[in-house]
Amino acid sequence: MGCARDDASEEGHDTGAQPYRGLEAREIKAVPPERVADLLAGEGAGYALAAELNHYPGPAHVLELGDRLELTAEQTDAMRSLESEVHARARPLGRRIVALERRLDRAFRSAGATRAAVAALTAQIGALEGRLRSVHLAGHLEAKRLLSRHQIRRYDELRGYGADHAHAG
Repeated sequence: MGCARDDASEEGHDTGAQPYRGLEAREIKAVPPERVADLLAGEGAGYALAAELNHYPGPAHVLELGDRLELTAEQTDAMRSLESEVHARARPLGRRIVALERRLDRAFRSAGATRAAVAALTAQIGALEGRLRSVHLAGHLEAKRLLSRHQIRRYDELRGYGADHAHAG
């Protein structure tokens, strides 16, 4: 009679030894479907955390909190334009990243991956990821410019970053 761990393994429930189990069913093995959706939609997907967590609010979240931040009509309009601009610049980059990730996945799936092909694809993906991150960070830079210090402090509080979180000028 085996122990409980052996029984779980036989039934396919031991995820410790099989951490990637189930991922083989993904369209792009290395990219979760949620991340693909974010890339295609031009969403931030964590690209701007360096800004977000250092008092540079994101335009989408500013708009979500607009009433509580007491945005003026001008600020709301400017933030909507900024959000639209960020998404418009981010979506094509996201589409290209997804397309390259598909090519990389196909290269390995078809057993046609070579060092040169992998190096080229990953270099292109990396460069596009850098450009995409820059687009999202630039949105945060502009959003901060549109807000008062009080609004930024309030934003940080509403986002859960704490009232005693040190504020940079």
